[in-house]
Amino acid sequence: MRLKREKKGVANRQKNVFISLCKNCCFLHFSLLLSNELALKHLTMDIDKKKYKVWTWKNPLVLHWIINPGLAFNELALGQRIPKIMVIEKGGRKSLPERSFVPCPHCNTLHTSLKWTPQNNTAFKNWFGLYCDHCGGIIPCVRNATSAVLLALTFPLWYWFKDKWKEKWLADQKAKFAKPLVLTQPDFQWWYVGLRFAFSMFIFMNLFNFLILQEVFTWKKLLINAIVWVLGGLIFGLFMKKFTRTRPTRQRGEQVSAT
Repeated sequence: MRLKREKKGVANRQKNVFISLCKNCCFLHFSLLLSNELALKHLTMDIDKKKYKVWTWKNPLVLHWIINPGLAFNELALGQRIPKIMVIEKGGRKSLPERSFVPCPHCNTLHTSLKWTPQNNTAFKNWFGLYCDHCGGIIPCVRNATSAVLLALTFPLWYWFKDKWKEKWLADQKAKFAKPLVLTQPDFQWWYVGLRFAFSMFIFMNLFNFLILQEVFTWKKLLINAIVWVLGGLIFGLFMKKFTRTRPTRQRGEQVSAT
């Protein structure tokens, strides 16, 4: 009887922790989405809606970045970020990366997204946002909800060093962008993208299941999770390759240039 009460007590505590996490995540989701809407309203650049589509948090890919807990690893560990506002050129026979541009809210420069690629060594380590090499400002980025929770929980550990780290980061960014940038589309290694996604999801979900929900750990469960996420990651990589590298079959409108 006592053992049953203890098990029931543990189950109730797990349920309360899960409910509390869900409430906090819902609040953070609302706050993050509101901040994204405000960023769009404060953008002073006059975007030609006939030439461009505007991507905000409402776009499925951006919303996926916000709500997917596994992408907290990409954001916090790798420094991979997505701008709050992107504009996509309509028409043409170019792929999505070639048609994507990032507006700077500080100087209204329209940057090609090809500035932030692995071949330029600028795709990662963007913890504070995307660096504008025109004015030296920081282009705001969306925040993954799970990484926002982790940052809030660890606030006393990093807040006191934030300004010093930011100053060093800005100096590093200035040095990177002082070099000539390669503005051609890099090769897309779909299997690498898929396995990286699978790794981040595997780590997060197992930590969540075994530490937060306190599920019983077995090597069988770990192996099954690994197989599931590897397969899921490879499917995700193939999807991203098709979505981002497929070129439209017809050319409509004129090509535009960006800084």
